[in-house]
Amino acid sequence: MANKLSLITNGLLKENPTFVLVLGMCPTLATTTSAMNGMEMGLATLFVLVLSNIVVSLVAPIVPDKVHIPVYIVIIATFVTVLQLLMQAFVPDIYRTLGLFIPLIVVNCIILGRAEAFASKHNWLESALDGIGIGIGFTLSLTVIGIVREILGSGSVFGWKFIPGDGILAFVMAPGAFMVLGYLMVLFNKLAKKK
Repeated sequence: MANKLSLITNGLLKENPTFVLVLGMCPTLATTTSAMNGMEMGLATLFVLVLSNIVVSLVAPIVPDKVHIPVYIVIIATFVTVLQLLMQAFVPDIYRTLGLFIPLIVVNCIILGRAEAFASKHNWLESALDGIGIGIGFTLSLTVIGIVREILGSGSVFGWKFIPGDGILAFVMAPGAFMVLGYLMVLFNKLAKKK
């Protein structure tokens, strides 16, 4: 049981995709203009990551080595398409907000990397737990970055305005994303080394 739990906690700290592995930077920098956007993108990625990890772990033993990457990409693309259709049908506002970044989940190196490095070598349960851990770690990272950027950029968090006036515009633009990511990476890694 402890080993199964470590598969989940591994994605939060030791192999955090954003702050340690530095993967998935495109959605990290582009969608974290607010805490809600970051959380929504993280949850969308979590959905695809868990399901694709499960299917990859099940088909990996029968897929020839020469075509395993294309097969994994087709599996990931299938779940991204399912996610896209579900979002368009049930949460169209979120789908419009995240827009282009939903289809780009197909080429997110976090998902393909976990499929190749972990899911293809482990059973479906371990692969699902790994997907949950990495997905939660990614979601928390994007949410924290979004919280910092939203507070500094507009004086609000999750849309709740608590600082009157305008924020610092740079933090809701690309330069702010890089600055916040850099400082949070340093802070995360310093805190992780103390444990």
